[in-house]
Amino acid sequence: MQTMHRMKIIPLAAALLAACIACASRASAPAGDSSTPSLAIAPPDLSDIWNDPSFVKGFLGGYGISPDVEPRISQDDMAIMELVRQLMPINVPATEALLRDSVRPESSAVLDLTLGGTLYQQGKAEEALAAYRSAVAKFPSFRRAYRSIGSICYSRNEYEDAIAAFNKMIELGSADADSYGRLGACHTARKDFQPAEAAFRNALLLQPEEVKWRLGLVYAVRAQGKFEDVISLVKGLLAKFPDNYAFWLLQASAYVELKQPVEASVSLEAVDAIGKSTPDSLYMLGDLYISQNLPAMALSAYMRAVEKDPTQPAARAIRASEMLAFRGGLPQSKDLLALVKKTWGDSLADADRRKLLKLQARVAMSGGSGNEETAAVLEEVIQIDPLDGEALMLLGQHYKTAAQPDKAILFYERAARLESFAANAKVKIAQVYVGQSRFDEALALLRDAQSIKPREDVARLIEQVERAAKGKR
Repeated sequence: MQTMHRMKIIPLAAALLAACIACASRASAPAGDSSTPSLAIAPPDLSDIWNDPSFVKGFLGGYGISPDVEPRISQDDMAIMELVRQLMPINVPATEALLRDSVRPESSAVLDLTLGGTLYQQGKAEEALAAYRSAVAKFPSFRRAYRSIGSICYSRNEYEDAIAAFNKMIELGSADADSYGRLGACHTARKDFQPAEAAFRNALLLQPEEVKWRLGLVYAVRAQGKFEDVISLVKGLLAKFPDNYAFWLLQASAYVELKQPVEASVSLEAVDAIGKSTPDSLYMLGDLYISQNLPAMALSAYMRAVEKDPTQPAARAIRASEMLAFRGGLPQSKDLLALVKKTWGDSLADADRRKLLKLQARVAMSGGSGNEETAAVLEEVIQIDPLDGEALMLLGQHYKTAAQPDKAILFYERAARLESFAANAKVKIAQVYVGQSRFDEALALLRDAQSIKPREDVARLIEQVERAAKGKR
């Protein structure tokens, strides 16, 4: 029965193949040939399975070489496969039809595998998976079918099934780099990074020059916090691809995690030298220089970050100015503030403008140049937001330093009406009163402040003022 079935199919398939070849020939005839029909056969989009060396060997009759992992194929099935080999590049749907008619419970698993390939090429993943599963049901040691099952399951996010298929492949002796790499990708997708690392290490051992295995391993070890391994692996990549900025960024981030700012800075400067820096990478570079107490180099990085994209929000540049001022880089902070004003000017949002003006005033006062210009800057902040407690406190400090206690008290009193500034403002007013020998008034304010927010320094100040008050009496 089986032989008769094959005898019926083979002549029909041969006729179909001949017709397809004829159509293809007519489609390529010169323009103007009246016999040419409007038919164009696009070249098939072959999947990996058709390029697999063992599959090509199968077309040439090499299946008997590894009987434990490749199913035997009868003469009738071999004849079908020879037709498939010729028909497939010309007409994949016709190849599918031929194989559907040929696949039987008693036929070779090779036909099921090949049917799966034709289905997968046409986007019929569900049917292709069923054909591959049929192949391994017929022949449980069919390595190539397991690989195809694993690939489809991975593309469908069915990682457990994909891992099982690739593990079976490896168990059956297909321990090549590609098998391990695919297995590593599956474990990575499941965020199971220890087996992913092991799989990628095996893949890299077998193909040490393959970049994708090294990158997969970098990702797996980085996810586990093995930053020394990340650096070692990335150095190997940079030795071959010194102009790949992504590798420099990977290395920089690993050095940051290891708290090695000098090395991280070098990596980020390399990114800038390549011409691939971004505001993010340059702001990070500036922060690293600040951590090394290098305000001039930090300023250079921050300025490059601003100039890289003048349309970016101003908030990060203002924050960088604050960091410079906080770490003692007052001249650098002043220079960066000047660049911010030049770059964004009147386009600054009110919130950013307030921050910039207050910072400008603090820098001026910290540098010993608190003057009427500083007061004018802070007054501008108050005009934008009359309830800006920080600006009110700074104005009070300015006028106190300028020996204008009445004005200082006025702004401190306005700040004291704000809940979050009340305690500090009362202490500041009390200090002005102490300077005027108004000890009783100062004590009342200090005790109010202490009831709001107890502080050791205020407690000591209360004791000192009490003694001064007694001495005055």
